[in-house]
Amino acid sequence: MSYLKALRYLESRINYEKLSKYPYKKALSLKRVQFFLDTIHNPESFLKSIHIAGTKGKGSTSAFIAYILREAGYRAGLYTSPHLVDFRERIRILEPGFAEKEDFSGMIPKRKFAELVFRLSLAIEKYNRVSKYGPLTYFEICTIIALVYFKEEHVDFAVLETGLGGRLDATNAVNSLVNVITPLSYEHMDKLGHTLSKIASEKAGIIKSQESTVISAPQAPEALAVIRNKCKKEKAKLLVAGRDIKYAGTENNFKVITPCREYKNLKIRLIGAHQIMNAAVSLGAIESLRSFGAKVSIDSVKSGLYNTLWPGRCEVVGKSPLIILDGAQNSASAGVLSQTVRDRFRYQRLILVLGISSDKDIRGITRQFYALADAVILTQAHTPRAANTQVLKKYFKGKEVYVAESVREAKKLALKISRKEDLILITGSLFVVGEFRNDKS
Repeated sequence: MSYLKALRYLESRINYEKLSKYPYKKALSLKRVQFFLDTIHNPESFLKSIHIAGTKGKGSTSAFIAYILREAGYRAGLYTSPHLVDFRERIRILEPGFAEKEDFSGMIPKRKFAELVFRLSLAIEKYNRVSKYGPLTYFEICTIIALVYFKEEHVDFAVLETGLGGRLDATNAVNSLVNVITPLSYEHMDKLGHTLSKIASEKAGIIKSQESTVISAPQAPEALAVIRNKCKKEKAKLLVAGRDIKYAGTENNFKVITPCREYKNLKIRLIGAHQIMNAAVSLGAIESLRSFGAKVSIDSVKSGLYNTLWPGRCEVVGKSPLIILDGAQNSASAGVLSQTVRDRFRYQRLILVLGISSDKDIRGITRQFYALADAVILTQAHTPRAANTQVLKKYFKGKEVYVAESVREAKKLALKISRKEDLILITGSLFVVGEFRNDKS
């Protein structure tokens, strides 16, 4: 099987990442994944895993953890979603001593991916014919491929980011050493619930009865109460950033104080005060791995944090004019991004290139960007989930608004109307960010 045929096989499965409306509790089935993994001798049971759920900062926190482990001399498997440009971004192994040559280092080789898909497809088709829980989905098969790959490549640790929620997510088939909950806010409310407590309950579903350690970012009181109660029930130790893990400073010089150690003079290249908090949470997870034999020096922490790359998150890709990419997919993330742009960048006009998935909080996201933008270019990614630009236009009355039928057209238009003193901000859907980043025209 060739790489392209392997991709086509995967894309022939039902892909809920591209659908805005579906019955969440019926569509996602953890048992479906667990029973399939049983048929292939449970590759996940061979892994030492760190599991990350949350609303904001999952990807960058996962990356911080994996890069620190790499700098400490460990082979770190990193599974994230969605991808920006290349599917293989989702499944990576960060090798010790590897010099960065690309934004997404260590992607699964095309030949290996094709071989795994071919080998697993035989078992998948056989399983789909007899499964009482329905056929495996796109994301479930992606997760299975990652678990098998990490097991066969003998990674020292596997860092796994949830897809949607946590309780029913395919990644929750893994029993992890450390569980991480990044900041929770309102997202996918039609699926996860309309209160922070219900959303937290879904995310905290990754905490299971094995007396593991849980690291939580600062949370709203109602969300933290759910996490705390889940930890108590499962006899898991809970550490909360801001309370048990202290942090202060700027991206160019900050410190983190854990219950075990103080880290000074830390630096990161990711932009924004929220990234300092994500770094502190990642250090809590790293410290917790010491109970399982991990040895990570302060120097490894420093170099790991500084070397962490996470494209598409407040990423500067142009200087004159400034061009910034960030996938802010809910109101809270849009608010953080807006504040970061105001605090960290100087510009004359801000040209907003915006596309949002139709199942997101369109009103909340657009409200956060309204005052920031001097001109707005509305567009949509090449996905059925994309919100119609005419729907978005209603939220920018009184603004200088343009409509572009494609992200490529939006990019050309933004460059045409901008001056070198301006800032072009591409945001909203990660699909939009990925298409803009990949466009070489």
